[in-house]
Amino acid sequence: CLGKHPADRYPDGTELRGEWSKTIPGGRSRLPFVARRGETYRFSPDAVAGHEGDDGPDAISGAWSVIFTDEDGDEPARAEFYLDGTRLTGTFLTPVGDYRYLEGDFRQGFLRLSCFDGGHAFLFHARLQADGTLSGDFWSRDTYHATWTARRSAGGADGAMPDPLDIVTLTNEAGRLRFRFPDLSGRPVALADERFRGQVVLVSLFGSWCPNCNDEAPLLARWYRRYREQGLEMVGLAYEFTGDPDRDRAYVRKYAERHGIDFPLLLAGLSDKREASRTLPDLSRVAAYPTTVFIGRDGTVRRIYSGFAGPATGEHHRRLVAQFESLIEELLAERPAP
Repeated sequence: CLGKHPADRYPDGTELRGEWSKTIPGGRSRLPFVARRGETYRFSPDAVAGHEGDDGPDAISGAWSVIFTDEDGDEPARAEFYLDGTRLTGTFLTPVGDYRYLEGDFRQGFLRLSCFDGGHAFLFHARLQADGTLSGDFWSRDTYHATWTARRSAGGADGAMPDPLDIVTLTNEAGRLRFRFPDLSGRPVALADERFRGQVVLVSLFGSWCPNCNDEAPLLARWYRRYREQGLEMVGLAYEFTGDPDRDRAYVRKYAERHGIDFPLLLAGLSDKREASRTLPDLSRVAAYPTTVFIGRDGTVRRIYSGFAGPATGEHHRRLVAQFESLIEELLAERPAP
């Protein structure tokens, strides 16, 4: 959204100047912006003038094993790039999600990719090194910076990437998940309620602000409509930025309307993962948004999947959707417990 003041439009109608303002934990993020009518490129070609490097598709297209490094340490990822002329598209798949649809260019050995979807602003730069590796920077909003390096992937799954099914575990021997949070009308809802008894239950930990949650939400809504009569129930636990119940409730309602969600959504707490972990002591931690918990008809947790590979990841996304659908149908086929 724009900031407090509307963008100023130049008298000749060719340019807008304003501010992008976003609610974040602890305040607001603000970035000035300029929009010019009729410019067809995302990045100025002049910015890489004088650099030398290979521009051919073989130099950049394909899969890469990536390491992001920030003040908290290293995180592995997988990048997939596609070069058409100088136009570069692709994304980064991390252990807990992806950076959605990125677009930019690759000129004279210099990579530039970005994404702006109204809620998120990402910028990636990298230089192709003499040894064939990539080295560069990643910026998010006005506050976050990381460096990254990449090497050609040998194919198949990257060994450094953990299995999303192994990231979070249960802390109790009974195999149960317990919670009690208010719904959007203020009524308390618990997993022990009668509506969930003997049903297959999907519990989604999400945030209305989360890009990969917005990728998963339409699928959850579709699966609920498809499988509800067979015994599937769902409940979403919202972890929002502000901690103001009225404001967070409004954001979550818009989220539900946007994605056609008609299963209960509960206000569970703040988006900070350490704070979120305290609200669900039966989980070893909250590592990602979304986190999807699959519960059988007997009330025991069968799978905990951290993150979500969205449609920007192509075949990774299609495989994950098929995996989730198969698991739902497998659990529904089990006989209800007495």
